[in-house]
Amino acid sequence: MFNVENYNKDKLGNYELVKKQLQALVHDEHNQIANLSNASALLNQFLDRINWVGFYLMENDRELVLGPFQGLPACIRIPLGKGVCGTAALKKETIRVEDVNTFPGHIACDSASQSEIVIPLLKDGNLLGVLDIDSPEKNRFNELDQQKLEEFVEILVQSL
Repeated sequence: MFNVENYNKDKLGNYELVKKQLQALVHDEHNQIANLSNASALLNQFLDRINWVGFYLMENDRELVLGPFQGLPACIRIPLGKGVCGTAALKKETIRVEDVNTFPGHIACDSASQSEIVIPLLKDGNLLGVLDIDSPEKNRFNELDQQKLEEFVEILVQSL
């Protein structure tokens, strides 16, 4: 029988491990592309039931541009306030979407995506970009995922 408490306990332990792996990867490395590339590869390896993970980076304070990612080819430019990524960037807050088909203005780069979480990359109050993760399952991301992915991003941002 499925036990939610044990599942979340295992998931929590796995997130702690992936955060330690990230710290080791970015230690003493300040190249943005290298660190974002390794971070997206690490999350792609670690997270189950996802079909895309990557970064969109701020350009000219008005749009996000595709950065390092793992998955199918993606949309290249996203204006602030458009789609989940542009909205999270504009609001400078994490957005977790249980069903992307219900999100007004959702930008469908991959029609297989059903749920999404987007976490802003903030350093000293400045928006550097966003971490975007898509899943082919509805309701893939919960509060624990959000909390631990925000902690992952905090570690990453220190290296950028």
